[in-house]
Amino acid sequence: MYTELNSILSTTPDSFTQGEFILLSDRKSDASFLIHHFLSFYLRARCKVCFLGLVQSFSHYSAVSQRLGISLTQAKEKGQLIFLEGLTESLSVLIPQVTSTGNKAMDFLRDPSVGLRSLYEFVQSSVTSSGGGEEEWGPPVLLVDDLSALLSLGVSAGAVLDFSHYCQATVCSQLQGNMVMLVRCDGEEEEDDWDDGGSELLLKGLTHQCSLTLHVQGLPTGYCRDIHGQVEVCWRRRQGDGQNTQKKLFQYKVHDKGASFFARGTSSAVL
Repeated sequence: MYTELNSILSTTPDSFTQGEFILLSDRKSDASFLIHHFLSFYLRARCKVCFLGLVQSFSHYSAVSQRLGISLTQAKEKGQLIFLEGLTESLSVLIPQVTSTGNKAMDFLRDPSVGLRSLYEFVQSSVTSSGGGEEEWGPPVLLVDDLSALLSLGVSAGAVLDFSHYCQATVCSQLQGNMVMLVRCDGEEEEDDWDDGGSELLLKGLTHQCSLTLHVQGLPTGYCRDIHGQVEVCWRRRQGDGQNTQKKLFQYKVHDKGASFFARGTSSAVL
């Protein structure tokens, strides 16, 4: 958990906004450090966390979280963390020789055209279940790393947006929990990519759904040893018939057990 980022977002594990959809994205950079931040943040906040790890193993997330002072193994054992290891679950569906775990969440791989209903039902069951433990947890949180991986598995951008919409309705609106999703974009940003059906379409669609975005990208000047990149933080709040948007730009450097952020500029507008 990065205290400087908490300060930027005006939040702490003891006091944070509920019902929020946070969108993480990156371009020519790596926003994974933000996933690790929010995972440790919400576990420290004693939230019930459903984590869809679609691109890395549990051991990977566990090793990073350990450096941040969080044990994912203990969180799982206590029922606070429900983790879907997408790599293992995908193999059990795609390769008959691999022993099935009995989880139906990745069944869409048999026919991506049917959509992500099975994955949504896994999320819905995870965030509404009591977990069977003795401890009571705070509001549910859904984390996804990363949503654009579904595109490479043959799912359409429209189906992924539908999945996000249903998850937001359940987690954020119905249960007043939070949702954090990561999307990766390849190549240069285009002015109009609504027809390409890929990650740009997904990013733009999700941007309209979320209340907070953190977009990570490389420095315009290229590589720098002391600065790893920049993050644009954008808050979106309803204001009358329009939407108030405030943006701040920060440069950052990731350390082994944290990250430093350096303010670069501020702009605001009412759309």
